Amino acid sequence: MKRTREEVDATLQIAKLKAAELLPVVHCLGFGPGAGAAVGDSCLLELEPALCQQLEAGHSLVIRGDKDEQAVLCSKDKTYDLRIADTSNMLLFIPGCKTPDQLKMEETHCNIIHTEIFDFSNNYWELRRCRPKLKKLKKLLMENTYEGPDSQKEKDSNHSKYTTEDLLDQIQASEEEIMTQLQVLNACEIEGYWRILDFDYEMKLLNHVTQLVDSESWSFDKVPLNPCLQELGPLEPEEMIEHCLKCYGKKYIEEGEVYFELSADKICRATAQMLLQNAVKFNLAEFQEVWQQSVPEGMITSLDQLKGLALVDRHSRPEIIFLLKVDDLPEDNQERFNSLFSLREKWTEEDIAPYIQDLCGEKQTIGALLTKYSRSSIQNGVKVYNSRRPIS
Repeated sequence: MKRTREEVDATLQIAKLKAAELLPVVHCLGFGPGAGAAVGDSCLLELEPALCQQLEAGHSLVIRGDKDEQAVLCSKDKTYDLRIADTSNMLLFIPGCKTPDQLKMEETHCNIIHTEIFDFSNNYWELRRCRPKLKKLKKLLMENTYEGPDSQKEKDSNHSKYTTEDLLDQIQASEEEIMTQLQVLNACEIEGYWRILDFDYEMKLLNHVTQLVDSESWSFDKVPLNPCLQELGPLEPEEMIEHCLKCYGKKYIEEGEVYFELSADKICRATAQMLLQNAVKFNLAEFQEVWQQSVPEGMITSLDQLKGLALVDRHSRPEIIFLLKVDDLPEDNQERFNSLFSLREKWTEEDIAPYIQDLCGEKQTIGALLTKYSRSSIQNGVKVYNSRRPIS
């Protein structure tokens, strides 16, 4: 039943409110016939102004995640955790409802507006900026690495392959973050599918390039693309040769010709990985000698090139080095620290920094992470960090 003005005035009198101090328009709220059944069909989502503007401009926001994953919301370039926030006040969905400010702007008389409540909720979704969950991206692409056009694997169509759409559907990250990570992984698109080169095949391509540079007496700072493709094209697909140059160098154009400036650090790092992956542990002094002999002439090896790839144990006798790749460690902060502290009880900041740098948020520092997840102490005059909790 709809209320009359007399009933409204009587209610105000019981509440000891003066009608003269209120707006003349009265909203009488009531549930529609389907409101009770519709509860749960609608959700409220709290957006920061920038995301709201994107929606108003016609852009889309996408919720991503499998059934066993915590859902995230992605814009074109950012990822957000989706969390339910409960509220003690009931939130009412009232289409076309006018606020007091809107009513003040209108010439209104002492009347009653009967308003139907469409739905209600006791919670809403809130967003928290988070790191993109990209660990799964490498895992998917490593299922079927590219070993070259003539490999037996390429003749077998049963191996999994992923298009851009496939990755957008399965990876909890924005499109821009996924495409950036594909570059970090040195992935390339082959016949419409994203692939990571098998490491042995990648080193084979790199070896072709470095041997050609040496035989032609080119500078590693100025490797010409077209002559490179002409010489190596009969050995490997030209697109693979160019991809290798992109992975290990920087492209530039001079007098209309395309050149690549190859990175000594990247080539030395890849060579070290090739040497270390075949040994559980390597005598450090012997490794450094073999490593220097294995890189192209003129390049100088340095342990600084191996940050996030290999770890040196200075306490063993003799000192040793072994492969420890940051991208093989857990993605979750606590799990990452548990893994590192199970490997080594005490870490210096210099040693642990390359293995936690990627965990830092937009305004977070390595120091802040260490404060939260570890305890510090002084050992032989050096500050070291160990776990805050027992590691099994």
